[in-house]
Amino acid sequence: MTEQQSQVNSESGSRIVAEIERLGVTHVLYLPDAVIGQWEGAFTCSTAFDLIRICREGEAWPLAMGLHLGGAKPLVVIQSTGWFESGDSMRNVLFDLNCPVYAIVGYRSFLVEDSDDSARRFMQPLVDAWQIDHIVLKPEDDVRDFGRHFEACQSSLKPGICMLAEGKN
Repeated sequence: MTEQQSQVNSESGSRIVAEIERLGVTHVLYLPDAVIGQWEGAFTCSTAFDLIRICREGEAWPLAMGLHLGGAKPLVVIQSTGWFESGDSMRNVLFDLNCPVYAIVGYRSFLVEDSDDSARRFMQPLVDAWQIDHIVLKPEDDVRDFGRHFEACQSSLKPGICMLAEGKN
């Protein structure tokens, strides 16, 4: 990753964190990937929410549910391959227990048109199969699109995912 790409990712982290703060999120459950990891500084500087570093993505969903049940407003921030791994935990929380947890999921290789990366190929079909309300947020998109989607999902008490397009800067 070039210094310029690192700067772009750091700036996008600051914008995302500002939006997370505006939304009133109380806890961010976080396991970084190459792009989301660039937001570490912005996450740790925020005093508006608690940053909870998880060991595996499957831990995020029940922790978020517990926080939600306790009156908090959690946000899960993980990578797509970990999202795949956490499917059973997510299924139980979102669908069996009807908990409206929202997540930002790094969408690996989305911006690489000729990629044969299976994470790129399977992300969208799996989100569609789970019937989770979602958006794809590309680097050129307004971060407020994520915020509006988050608010719409929260107000309708349904789960949602913002798939963060990754792959090129």
